[in-house]
Amino acid sequence: MTIHFYIRFFTRPGESLLVTGNTDELGNNDVEKAHPLTWLSHDLWTGTVTINNPQTDVIHYSYIYKGMDGFQVQEWDDHKTIDISKKPMQEIRVMDNWNPAGEFENAFYTDPFQEILLKEQETRTKAKPVKNATHYFKVKAPLLEKNEVVCLLGSNRALADWDETDPVLLHRENNWWAVKLHLPKESFPIQYKYGVYNIKSKSFVRFETGENRWLHGDALVNTLTILHDGFVRLPNATWRGAGVVLPVFSLRSKNSFGTGEFTDLKLLVDWAVKTGMKMIQILPVNDTIATHTWMDSYPYAAISAFALHPLYLNISKVAGKEFADLIKPLKKKQVQLNELSEVDYEAVMHVKQAAIKELYMVQKDKWLKDPDFAKFFYQNEHWLVPYAVFCSLRDRFGTADFNQWKTNNIYNKEAIQKLASPKSKQYDEVAIHYFTQYHLHSQLQEAAAYAHKNGVILKGDIAIGVYRYGSDAWVEPELYHMEMQAGAPPDDFAVRGQNWGFPTYNWERMAAGGFDWWHKRFVQMSNYFDAFRIDHILGFFRIWSIPMNAVEGIMGHFVPALPVYKEEFEQRGIWFNPVRYCQPYINDTVLWELFGPNKEKFYPYLDTAGNQYTLKQDFATQRQVEIHFDALERTEENQHLRQGLYDLISNVILFEQPGSQGREFHFRISMESTTSFRHLEGYVQDKLKELYINYFYQRQEHFWMQEGLRKLPALKRSTNMLICGEDLGMVPQCVPVVMKQLGIVSLEIQRMPKDIHSEFFHPAQAPYLSVVTPSTHDMSTIRGWWEEDRTKTQRFFNTVLGQWGEAPATCEAWINKAIVIQHLQSPAMWATFQLQDLLGMNETLRRENPQEERINIPAIPKHYWRYRMHLTLEQLIKEKEFNEELEEYVRDSGR
Repeated sequence: MTIHFYIRFFTRPGESLLVTGNTDELGNNDVEKAHPLTWLSHDLWTGTVTINNPQTDVIHYSYIYKGMDGFQVQEWDDHKTIDISKKPMQEIRVMDNWNPAGEFENAFYTDPFQEILLKEQETRTKAKPVKNATHYFKVKAPLLEKNEVVCLLGSNRALADWDETDPVLLHRENNWWAVKLHLPKESFPIQYKYGVYNIKSKSFVRFETGENRWLHGDALVNTLTILHDGFVRLPNATWRGAGVVLPVFSLRSKNSFGTGEFTDLKLLVDWAVKTGMKMIQILPVNDTIATHTWMDSYPYAAISAFALHPLYLNISKVAGKEFADLIKPLKKKQVQLNELSEVDYEAVMHVKQAAIKELYMVQKDKWLKDPDFAKFFYQNEHWLVPYAVFCSLRDRFGTADFNQWKTNNIYNKEAIQKLASPKSKQYDEVAIHYFTQYHLHSQLQEAAAYAHKNGVILKGDIAIGVYRYGSDAWVEPELYHMEMQAGAPPDDFAVRGQNWGFPTYNWERMAAGGFDWWHKRFVQMSNYFDAFRIDHILGFFRIWSIPMNAVEGIMGHFVPALPVYKEEFEQRGIWFNPVRYCQPYINDTVLWELFGPNKEKFYPYLDTAGNQYTLKQDFATQRQVEIHFDALERTEENQHLRQGLYDLISNVILFEQPGSQGREFHFRISMESTTSFRHLEGYVQDKLKELYINYFYQRQEHFWMQEGLRKLPALKRSTNMLICGEDLGMVPQCVPVVMKQLGIVSLEIQRMPKDIHSEFFHPAQAPYLSVVTPSTHDMSTIRGWWEEDRTKTQRFFNTVLGQWGEAPATCEAWINKAIVIQHLQSPAMWATFQLQDLLGMNETLRRENPQEERINIPAIPKHYWRYRMHLTLEQLIKEKEFNEELEEYVRDSGR
């Protein structure tokens, strides 16, 4: 069997194309062993492969582009196939188009669309047998209406001679619309076009746009020509959906237990169906139990990237009818907790964990023999056993910090298997976590299945980091830089930056392992979710890395990053003084500027050095200052001193690159705002500004693009979920380019425009492959934001809403409604809304105080995540007038 590959792809001298597939001759999908193609003419590449001993009946293949610098890009999985099981066919020609990952139509072939959102629109037709077929046409059309099929018309009798009353109808073959035809040799070259035909009304609907397609060559004996023609040229940017966003812990129902539970998602699905919402988006639901205190309420500090949080377990469902009496005594406590306006995390966890322990003890003998559990254990053993043992050791030693454990502080697989053995004395301490995870898994899967049955998809959230003292870091510490902390540079919401405390990823080790940890993580997510949001996708290009001796995010710099070399200062005529630039600049003038008459209170922490000061050795780092003041009484004065010392320590211009022997440096972010910079001569300031701009906005771009393209394509290929990226903050120019190339959905927020020259982003300007939303969990709601900055609100009222006169002091319902409708009418694929913002459209239903609607405040490192709906879901479902009004807005917007 000989296969001739042809593909049109524009290249420049030095660039090349290869083809890979699931046979030895094509390298068995190993890009290093891919078959090279030859440039034929213009933009046409070709290659020939002879299959001598087929290992498969169907070849799956794709193309690879190799740049002059060796950089490779593989086309997105187009499901190109060649059936080689049919005999006596001796030769096959394939005429292909490159499928860029960034083609937005590819999104419609992800699981949420194929399995749920577009499934009802499928129309099937049967393939007609054709003798001696010479050509096999294949094309994709993701957005046909019900009863519509793809048809084919062209310039010969086999293609109906352009007769719209009798076109050639195609049938569905997996993701393709396809038809086999016998084309006479004398009819070439052929012009043809795809169209749409309604099989119910038996009428031609329309042709695809653009010029006619051409088929050159001829029909050869014993040769089949397969044409993978890409997408039918139709207006495919027409599908748009709306979704609601809410953390699971924020849900409130009559039967929940002081917090939202996975079972409550079914009620949210019922409400979504009534209002026309097609998506439910939640925050991370992984286990975060590290301290057994309210600080574990932070959902982005998971002790396992795979385990689910016991907070969301419905214990009544676990008990069932057989053990219902065991939890009856908890009914009174359940009512008390349910009546609270916010989640009492510690109280809820105390009750639930005690109930889980009791239910495990009475069910364990029967439950451990359950075949469903056996299947769950087999599929999840790789993370479940280490996680369960980790939790048992955490509780035995009273800390999640495995460095402090008396035993097993270094992970050893054999030792852990012994602890997890059913013969072990501690087996129940371990197996109770199997029990908990199995029931959480079952309840979340059941909720997801219910959503799918009702045409609603679930969107999860993948945190950018893992907890420093969690199971993942314990098991594979080599995958992380434990000596660093991840965070974010300063922005309008956190002026001193953010320090998340997570270790940063060791991407080199992850890449060496084929990103196996990420692949497993995505597989786990796909058990429950159809789409997911990558938290802080910028971290895949570069992460804000903060040394362990720092507390505030402002002390970090981007990693990886090309440094500034000592010689660069000298080349610009700047006398380089490492002490002046790299150490805190403190003198009496600086102290007065920062603290005024309170400056004398800082003298005890300083040593005199000529006419300047240095910090005493015990207060030289922010971490030392933190430890000192944590041991003191928490008074206003002490807090002022703590923050003042933090500010003095961060009053630097450069950070030296460790190990560079004083030759490589990174600029401190917001350098111009430091008093150290302001005290430099004007000439030096100007030269430093030039270098600062070059460092942050010019020299890194290509480097960071290569970093993103090294990681994200491999990760995207490991799942068929719809991927959305949270691309907010200090966004390099390369990020939107790479996201567009890979077809990753962006996030667009009205009050966080990506154009630095704009104060507000208008939803009408959103790209199609994006999610628009008026607010996120890290921000105030529409109503809360309206009252934060009167001047800004006034400009928004006049320019974005197009209203005359003075803006109302509070966000009246009609204003909130106008903002929601603006987003619904956006051309973006998705418009999502926090539930609070939707309720804000109704004066009666919304919460009285908008400040109580906020979920997180990023500027507060140890924020208590406890927001909860003030209505029950049952009440919300019964609000007929509000639900019908919202459904009308969604329907009228075309979503």
